[in-house]
Amino acid sequence: MNREEKTELLGLLNDVFNKAESVVIAEYIGLTVAEAEELRAKIRETGASLRVTKNRIARLALKDTKFEGLADLFKGPVAMAYASDPIAACKACVEFAKTNEKLVIVGGALTDRMLTVDDIKALAAIPSMDELRAKIVGLLQAPASKVARVFKAYSEKEAA
Repeated sequence: MNREEKTELLGLLNDVFNKAESVVIAEYIGLTVAEAEELRAKIRETGASLRVTKNRIARLALKDTKFEGLADLFKGPVAMAYASDPIAACKACVEFAKTNEKLVIVGGALTDRMLTVDDIKALAAIPSMDELRAKIVGLLQAPASKVARVFKAYSEKEAA
């Protein structure tokens, strides 16, 4: 990788860190190509992204961003999952790590707050925004549909 490519990667990573709401760092030692592709697919499904990059460049890109505290986690073969949704990256990584012990979550950050592995697991247990919206819509529709059924049953009773 020449100097120009490194500068371009540095700018790209800095932009990623400035736009992301959450970042999860995980070790991926021993993942096969098929498992890595499965991980990428699961992360993409949630709206997050996965990137494996040079640790030194990632640490440089973290400077002057809200995720600056993550610099110490970029050691060895690590991948970073990031998303503009605060929960998406956490949820995807934890779900994959449950079925594959080769992916080990080492930490992360949510906006400017550092997260431990337990924090990431707790965030992953929270329903996504789409799930929460669906629950709210269901709760709002339930009383109206029940009232409509009562009126319909009453009107059918009166007609009979």
